[in-house]
Amino acid sequence: MFGFDMACSAIGKALARYLSSPLRSFKPLAVTDTDALRRSLLPGDVLLVEGNTRVSTAIKYLTQSTWSHAAMYVGVVPGVAGSEDDPKVLVEADLVEGVRAVTLSTYSGFHSRICRPVGLSEVEISRVVGFVVARLGNQYDLKNVIDLARYLLPEPPVPARWRRRMLSLGSGEPTRAICSTIIAQAFQSISYPILPLATDAKIETGIEVPRQDVTWARRHHSLFTPRDFDISPYFSVIKPTLQDSFDFRAMKWLENGIEQSAVPVEGNSAPGAGGA
Repeated sequence: MFGFDMACSAIGKALARYLSSPLRSFKPLAVTDTDALRRSLLPGDVLLVEGNTRVSTAIKYLTQSTWSHAAMYVGVVPGVAGSEDDPKVLVEADLVEGVRAVTLSTYSGFHSRICRPVGLSEVEISRVVGFVVARLGNQYDLKNVIDLARYLLPEPPVPARWRRRMLSLGSGEPTRAICSTIIAQAFQSISYPILPLATDAKIETGIEVPRQDVTWARRHHSLFTPRDFDISPYFSVIKPTLQDSFDFRAMKWLENGIEQSAVPVEGNSAPGAGGA
């Protein structure tokens, strides 16, 4: 039995490396500037990423979403290696490496989005950040080969209503390395909502109930996916480009092979620039 477990573990590690390898043909529709990200991120923010690996393709298909990966911005972690110019400020769960800290430059050239929880105190943010930091170094049991094999098909023939469930089938060990489980658990540890379930029967019949009177139930953490932070009504979506004094008039366009600036529109003025 011990030899069988070792063989399955070896196969699982090889399969995890294969699934985590990037696809050369992948091209993001948009790219987020790393410096803009650095200026925008705050501790407790969730960074969503459009991944470029084989497993990312399957997750995006199963969740019908742009986002295949999530990490939490924690700031500089004492005792975690990283250069002064590019410190390790993100904590993520990686299929091969387990829970690890990475730099922002890890996702340079990727399409990403910031989702920010609202209304948390400094103590609550510290607890959420501490939850994920405390799990640095956790590894995942990759001998559950069947758990990993589900991602070999980039578009598995699964009915839409079963796709989310497919992410949590089996032992759950490799699933926790792929999905947003650790981040979901961190927020649930302080009872911060992501996509809670309303338990009031009146809501099911279409009767409007004051939000403060509703009793909520937590979804199981294994069922959360990266896109849930994007669609959650309890997280603000932060786009670094727009946070950075964006002015479309400063953009340059290529027209018929000639570089041109935006054409000013007469009678229009930017808000706050003296307009009526």
